[in-house]
Amino acid sequence: MSRRRDLAWLGLGAVALLGAGLGMREPWPADEPRFALIARDMLANGSWFVPMAGGDLYADKPPVFFWAIAAMLALTGSLQVAFLLPALLAGLGTLWLVYDLARRVWSHGVGIAAACLLLFTVQFTLQAKTAQIDGFLVFWTTLGLYGIARHLLLGPDWRWYAIGGFAAGIGVITKGVGFLPLLLPLVASLLARTAGVAFPGRAPGGGSRWALAPLAALAAICLWFVPMLVQVAASGDPAYAAYRDEILFKQTVTRYAQAWHHHKPFWFYFAEVLPTLWLPAIALLPWAVPRWREHWRGRDGRALLFLAWALVVVLFFSFSSGKRGVYVLPAVPAFVLALAPFLPELWRRAGVQRLAAVLAIVLGLVLAAAAGLLPRLRPELLAELRDTHGVVSLAPLWAVAAVALVAVAAFRFRRGAYALAATLAAAWLVKGFWIDPMIDDERSAHSFMARAESMVPADREFGLLAYREQFLLQSTRPSVNFGHARWKEGMAEVHDGARWLNAAPGRVLLVSAGHREACFAAAPARLVGEAGRQQWFLVEGPHADPACAAHGSAATVRHYRPAL
Repeated sequence: MSRRRDLAWLGLGAVALLGAGLGMREPWPADEPRFALIARDMLANGSWFVPMAGGDLYADKPPVFFWAIAAMLALTGSLQVAFLLPALLAGLGTLWLVYDLARRVWSHGVGIAAACLLLFTVQFTLQAKTAQIDGFLVFWTTLGLYGIARHLLLGPDWRWYAIGGFAAGIGVITKGVGFLPLLLPLVASLLARTAGVAFPGRAPGGGSRWALAPLAALAAICLWFVPMLVQVAASGDPAYAAYRDEILFKQTVTRYAQAWHHHKPFWFYFAEVLPTLWLPAIALLPWAVPRWREHWRGRDGRALLFLAWALVVVLFFSFSSGKRGVYVLPAVPAFVLALAPFLPELWRRAGVQRLAAVLAIVLGLVLAAAAGLLPRLRPELLAELRDTHGVVSLAPLWAVAAVALVAVAAFRFRRGAYALAATLAAAWLVKGFWIDPMIDDERSAHSFMARAESMVPADREFGLLAYREQFLLQSTRPSVNFGHARWKEGMAEVHDGARWLNAAPGRVLLVSAGHREACFAAAPARLVGEAGRQQWFLVEGPHADPACAAHGSAATVRHYRPAL
């Protein structure tokens, strides 16, 4: 009965924190509008194996995450709910996997402690509340870790070993790095050789069965890969062949080895991401390191296996020059599992409780200082937050700061973990129910597109130049664009837009201020407003610069009808 009660409270808390604000906001840039747009169009046009964005092929990511959003949209009928549901469900599933694996390897109490720590680890909760692929991917990498670890630590269990491999394969067709759980047997082998650790699943007699996980991963990958290749071959279209080559090579090997954006130094994750986004778990390192050392000396490889795999993941991404903080999210559940056996004892230590209380106090004071001093010291920044981001009130900061200070006063330093948990819970609830709805209109471009479309008569052709995905997502009328992500081609898209505008009278094109100066300065223009830190204008044809139009091509024109 106690076990069921613990799980019920954990489940209710997880749903409350991860689901706070569900359905109360639109998709936000940079990634959410693009993914929601692709999924909505996928459901409408049936292009399940070769995704499209705004009528153009989209080769940046495999389609599993888009399948999940499309399935939720079909189920709920609400894009505002559907686009966040896959990450939310993935977060809940990941919590269960961490609990159950820690329970099986150690005990029920350790499982509950591990799941609670994961729930309050900042990066995990943040990604479970956003519609980025990484928040969905973490479920598949954790399921892969779960299956293979059950074999290595509790086995031999070749069935779960194969299931772990299959999950890793689904991870690959979610995002290429989903293969990382397949490295766990290699990590176990390294620990066995260096520390003399024995793993039940590595006992002699596996033979050819060690190929089960890679073969299961390959089978999962083929669920998308084979139909995609068939569709590409059947189309006979060079654009489809280019899609195949880009997603198989440029967006995987080239993106890792020769990244073209998000350049950061090797130590980026260790110096900037782990010390902040992995709080509060990372703050336990001073107490955890001596215990890991004891496990090493005692040849207990259970916690060390998860620690070593988490380190391998962070190092893997560190060796690529292109880095984003979210890339190392798959390592967070493993890091929590590496801490798991020590958590019940650590909660009883006065130093841990004091540190948790200090973290709550610091967070409360920082928020209070920001809310109190920003209007006095940086009124221009406050004005920018209001005009650009829709922040019309700093009251949410005061609210979380008040909860932090009241919680510390109530729980004191002896139970600082409760104070920190209350503070973080308040922060996520305030964000979901208060901050996000407050800034949604500005971030989503909902009002911006409504205003733009209201300024264009229904009988006029409407075009979008260098469009943002949120523009198409919020659009309610047919439009024209000139391809997805063509910023890589310099001025080519601007020239194509100029050619289209001059090709027939009465056409209207939405352009940014910079592009207007380049090729549309002589065209009649009306200011729509600001979006994405740029001013946007409606320019009318046929008044684009003839020199720009002469360099344009009609082949890039994409006709888009929103699937409402």
